[in-house]
Amino acid sequence: MAAPAESCVGQGVWNWTEPEPIGAHLLNVCFLKTAGIWVPPMYLWVLGPIYLLYIHRHGNGYLRMSLLFKAKMVLGLALLLLCTAGVSVALWRVRRGTPQAPELLIHPTVWMATMTFAMFLVHTERKKGVRASGLLFGYWLLCFLLPVTSAAQLASQGGFLSDPFYHLSTYLCLSLVLAQFVLSCLVDQPPFFPKDPPSTNPCPEAAASFPSKAMFWWVSGLVWRGYRRPLGPKDLWSLGQENSSEALVSQLEREWTRNRHAAQRHIKARAAERKDRHGGEAPEMEGLLQQEGSQRGPLLRAMWQMFRSSFLLASLSIVICDVFRFAVPKLLSLFLEFIGNPTAPAWKGYFLAVLMFLSAFLQSVWEQQHMYRLKVLQMRLRTAITGLVYRKILVLSSASRKATAVGDVVNLVSVDVQRLTESVIYLNGLWVPVIWIVICFVYLWQLLGPSALTAVAVFLSLLPLNFFITKKRKQHQEEHMRHKDSRARLTSCLIRNMKMVKSHGWEEAFLERVLHIRGRELSALRASSLLFSVSLVSFQASTFLVALVVFAVHTLVAEDNAMDAEKAFVTLMILNILNKAQGFLPFSIDSVVRARVSLDRLAAFLCLEEVVPGAVDSSSSRCSAGDACISVHDGTFVWSRGGTACLHRINLTVPQGCLLAVVGAVGAGKSSLLSALLGELSKVEGSVTIKGSVAYVPQEAWVQNTSVVENVCFRQELDPVWLETVLQACALRPDVCSFPAGIHTKIGEQTRILVTHALHVLPQADWIVVLEDGAITEMGSFQELLHRKGALVGLLDAVRRPEDRGDGETELTTDAQGPRGPAGSGRPVSGLERSVTLVSEKDSVTSKAQPGAPLDDPSWAGWPTGEDDVQYGRVKASMHLTYLRAVGTPLCLYALFLCLCQQVASFCRGYWLSLWADDPTVDGRQTQAALRSWIFGLLGCLQAVGLFASMAMVLLAGIRASSLLFRRLLWDVARCPIGFFERTPIGNLLNRFSKETDTVDVDTPDKLRSLLVYVFGLLEVVLVVTVATPLAVVAILPLLVLYAGFQSLYVASLCQLRRLESARHSSVCSHVAETFQGIAVVRAFQAQRPFVAQSDMHVDETQRVSFPRLVADRWLATNLELVGNMLVLAAAMCAVLSKAHLSAGLVGFSVSAALQVTQTLQWAVRSWTDLESSIVSVERMKDYGRTPKEAPWKLPSCADRSPWPQGGQIEFRDFGLSYGPELPLAVQGVSFKIHAGEKVGIVGRTGAGKSSLAGGLLRLQEAAEGGIWIDGVPITHVGLHTLRSRITIIPQDPSLFPGSLRMNLDMLQEHTDQAIWEALETVQLRALVASLPGQLQQECADPGYSLSVGQKQLLCLARALLRKTRILILDEATAAVDPGTEVQMQAALRSWFAQCTVLVIAHRLHSVMDCSRVLVMDNGQVAESGSPAQLLAQKGLFYRLAQESGLV
Repeated sequence: MAAPAESCVGQGVWNWTEPEPIGAHLLNVCFLKTAGIWVPPMYLWVLGPIYLLYIHRHGNGYLRMSLLFKAKMVLGLALLLLCTAGVSVALWRVRRGTPQAPELLIHPTVWMATMTFAMFLVHTERKKGVRASGLLFGYWLLCFLLPVTSAAQLASQGGFLSDPFYHLSTYLCLSLVLAQFVLSCLVDQPPFFPKDPPSTNPCPEAAASFPSKAMFWWVSGLVWRGYRRPLGPKDLWSLGQENSSEALVSQLEREWTRNRHAAQRHIKARAAERKDRHGGEAPEMEGLLQQEGSQRGPLLRAMWQMFRSSFLLASLSIVICDVFRFAVPKLLSLFLEFIGNPTAPAWKGYFLAVLMFLSAFLQSVWEQQHMYRLKVLQMRLRTAITGLVYRKILVLSSASRKATAVGDVVNLVSVDVQRLTESVIYLNGLWVPVIWIVICFVYLWQLLGPSALTAVAVFLSLLPLNFFITKKRKQHQEEHMRHKDSRARLTSCLIRNMKMVKSHGWEEAFLERVLHIRGRELSALRASSLLFSVSLVSFQASTFLVALVVFAVHTLVAEDNAMDAEKAFVTLMILNILNKAQGFLPFSIDSVVRARVSLDRLAAFLCLEEVVPGAVDSSSSRCSAGDACISVHDGTFVWSRGGTACLHRINLTVPQGCLLAVVGAVGAGKSSLLSALLGELSKVEGSVTIKGSVAYVPQEAWVQNTSVVENVCFRQELDPVWLETVLQACALRPDVCSFPAGIHTKIGEQTRILVTHALHVLPQADWIVVLEDGAITEMGSFQELLHRKGALVGLLDAVRRPEDRGDGETELTTDAQGPRGPAGSGRPVSGLERSVTLVSEKDSVTSKAQPGAPLDDPSWAGWPTGEDDVQYGRVKASMHLTYLRAVGTPLCLYALFLCLCQQVASFCRGYWLSLWADDPTVDGRQTQAALRSWIFGLLGCLQAVGLFASMAMVLLAGIRASSLLFRRLLWDVARCPIGFFERTPIGNLLNRFSKETDTVDVDTPDKLRSLLVYVFGLLEVVLVVTVATPLAVVAILPLLVLYAGFQSLYVASLCQLRRLESARHSSVCSHVAETFQGIAVVRAFQAQRPFVAQSDMHVDETQRVSFPRLVADRWLATNLELVGNMLVLAAAMCAVLSKAHLSAGLVGFSVSAALQVTQTLQWAVRSWTDLESSIVSVERMKDYGRTPKEAPWKLPSCADRSPWPQGGQIEFRDFGLSYGPELPLAVQGVSFKIHAGEKVGIVGRTGAGKSSLAGGLLRLQEAAEGGIWIDGVPITHVGLHTLRSRITIIPQDPSLFPGSLRMNLDMLQEHTDQAIWEALETVQLRALVASLPGQLQQECADPGYSLSVGQKQLLCLARALLRKTRILILDEATAAVDPGTEVQMQAALRSWFAQCTVLVIAHRLHSVMDCSRVLVMDNGQVAESGSPAQLLAQKGLFYRLAQESGLV
């Protein structure tokens, strides 16, 4: 509703001939009055129809007629009546003959129509379930702000005195509009029948008002809870249906399938077209077109069709944000015009101050809305792509799985998906900076004229320097990555083989190697950090250099061009925007390029070959006894389509209840046959039919990282009676009972399962199939095939040992280290059959995640999976002090001093520029311009030097701290006893040496540098505003309190959210890797749906943490930028109040500095948060400093001298051993003596204590009672390295370390090349090593060079020969080698260790039959002792073990 006033025409209103400032035209009463009348209706009529269309498509039920709705309608009706009254009064006066201006009829009519439309929107929003309207919030705000400004001016000028009616109606209208605005800030009741079902802990965004949504205040509850107490999973909001995996993945899967089929049809159409054109070249052309056709195209189109609306809305937000971004410099220019005009009225200054505040504030709001929408889009895209990849894993063909490693799939989910989603933020960075650059140069041309062209020249001249720095830094980064990878490989190998390292006393040798590589790694990082400092300084100094050149050219070269505050500080603001665009554009290009590579990798994976759903005709119905449940007719199969057949013309019928054995030589096709029955192979011809459910045991056992009962039941309902029967049949019952949580104990990385190819079970088979070269050579019962003397007899003869000790062997026990429970048994299993069972066995194949755990140790029963504990609360101050102590006090103080110096130089440079701007002009020129420019340049150079020195010092000090912390970590881990490595998952240890170390190397120094830059910059701004306008201190102090409050609330919550997110993301990657490794089992059990549901659950749980974290980021940014904008308002208001005492230059210095601080505030807090998060890595690296350490490696005792031991006599005296203070004794009361030169075998069931005796002898575990003596010396009186260097152990699993063959043979560099060649000749490897390109210097990690298992074991034997100790321990050293290799090893052992004391720890009895004495262990005690013949004659435990092994 407008009020009448003086006419908006005539002389003096728009007098363009007068040289008035532009602010005078924009701030006159007529302009403000016109804007107040027309802007609100235009806003609503333009956006209203679009809004109606949106809510029509996205309805959410309807709202009940609440009190809020009724109040809005009543106020709207009052406004309509008021507008009608205005029109009526105007018409009545016209009718009476009183002339009325047309605007008095038009304006109320327009407002009346617009108010009617607004009420219609209120009603429609209620019908569509809109609880808070952003459109109407903006409309009522415009209806109040613009008219109230003009009304206040008219009232102050007496404009209302002539017409009391319009006087009263205007105030009444503004009061009603203000009431409507207040109501629009409230939120209505929830819908009566909502579309989505209610959740347990719904996100408060839906119940938030529009201001709360715009400012993210609805997050405050979660942030406050995180400040008061550590956040837990129960505090996190439920994930909305629109963000769930179920909705997002299914939608993307539909779009991907549709676009992929469309692309395939297009390729076929083009191939057909070329065939018609070129004749018979269709197959080649089709393949060529498939190669030319981008695989990324269909995936990209699918993502665009799914997320385009969200992305376009976010793009619109950044466009609106940029409007306000460039309005701020213009308003600053007008404000400085006002400061320089002594006759301007004060209200214009206050009005401009408010406009600057509102523009900066709206820029912040729209920018954060832009980021919020893109972050949510990122989250949804990550969910959709991860789910799509997981569903692809479930349908990959066998050939595709063989061509793809599990690490590649994990990288797709963790790295490529991350890169792809991160690029969403930078897509607008491909075009928005270009627009910024154009607008910036237009601004500079208006301000400085042709002098602005010099800015282009300076920016172009800096490009070669940046390119050179980038190229050199890339070289150093590549070198750094090479050394880091080398160190990571060596560290990983060291940790995985720590039992062997400690058994031989090699820790110090490995520590030296690791630290040597680490030194070269840090050298490359140091060079890269210095170049990074130069790059940062060049980027930061580019604004100063451009300003210096532009100002110098403008004032010294051009005539009648004096420097003033407007030119100086508005130019600096424009140059800051230009500099940001210059840096953002190449960064966006780089991000999009990397995302394109990841998109290609994802698309290529999604296009891999899949299994054919109908390859096997399966039926869930059970067949009766005697009927065929498996039938293969003329089946020919290949591993991949188009490949050669691996199975030919297979005809096979298996009746219900039959136990069928499939045998054959290596490569005959045994596993291929089972894969064909499971539908894992591509069927070329024939048919496969299976009736009933299928169970499958693969060659390499697959165990999920979950509880025992979930692994056994495998998504089936728990039947306790049947479960008990199964555990008894698998000989797992005793071990499960020993677990702390029983069947609910989680199985982690300690699980180790050995599956053997045991031919002794063939007599129990009903039917045997012998395969050779992918075809069935014979079938029949065991006795029939023996009488035929065909392929089966040939197989049995081939595996018979030279000593002819029996037709076959079986494992005494299979090792399932959880730790001591057997996964199978040598005894025949009772025929409890419910379904078809496919079992595949493999000769001595160990599927393991952590080698080195004792096979008999009871300590691992029931150990949890070992996931890293999630820390709670903020990082302790002691951790920050730990890092600073590692840096060193002198370096800390020096870095702070340098930061202070460069900030002082920055302050002086800005203050000097303000003095330059205030210099008086004489004949259009400033007499001190040359001096001012020289001093300005000198101060800028000093700041650049100080900035480089401070940054370089912080980064180099961080590298020094990282070096020291890594040394401590390495030492702490190396000094831990072997039990620590067996209890701690390898992933946790490797994480400390990789991710955490990398964080401390790179992230922590960089975050510390950022924090110092932002904090000192913030202090400078506070100082500038305080010096220029002392009154601003009154506003600065409460703003600092607000700032500290936001910072405290945010940091406490975000640290915990990041920890939770990291833990959840690990579960996603683990589940993906787990499923990929066991996909054949999953498909065999038809468990795809439960696994998809579990994957979706893991992803959704991750997003439940990601969403609060991303909105907490936006909450911080929006509210801290509000604090910064309030500082701008305070500085501008105080400048208006003190206008008479301030110069324009000083005001420009103050206000421009305040405008730059809005983002400095939030980045200072984020840098502190990031620093605190990275300090968590310091905390984690310090974790192992508190773990118990083993005994000293060296002691100054007489036994340390070389002659000990001379004979090799070993005596156990009442020896007892425990694997933990809370665990029972694994070995107790063991007393026996082994004479010098005696060969003693140690046997027993799994968990009997065999390996515990060897561990006690090497002091891998310390004695809990009693002791061990060697040649009369207690081994506790000898240093660990001395003891272990005098004993040689040859383990079952041969291990070689990254490095040369010579290093692997002589780890301590104690022997000559001649001695090494002699040892190699003894084990018959001299010829092999001599034929290698590098001979003894041949790298074992060379991908083109590999050794067989037997050759590796022979190298380990040569390593043992070089040690020449008096005591030798054989831990089933010949179990994993072929018969020929075993003959070589036995011959070498008999010749070199004939005079040594030998302990043979045997899992298979044939290994101890030639020992002079055998100890039989049972339940941690010596049950029997004597020669093999004596023990067999006693018919005790040894006899029963021999029976189970088929030896008697």
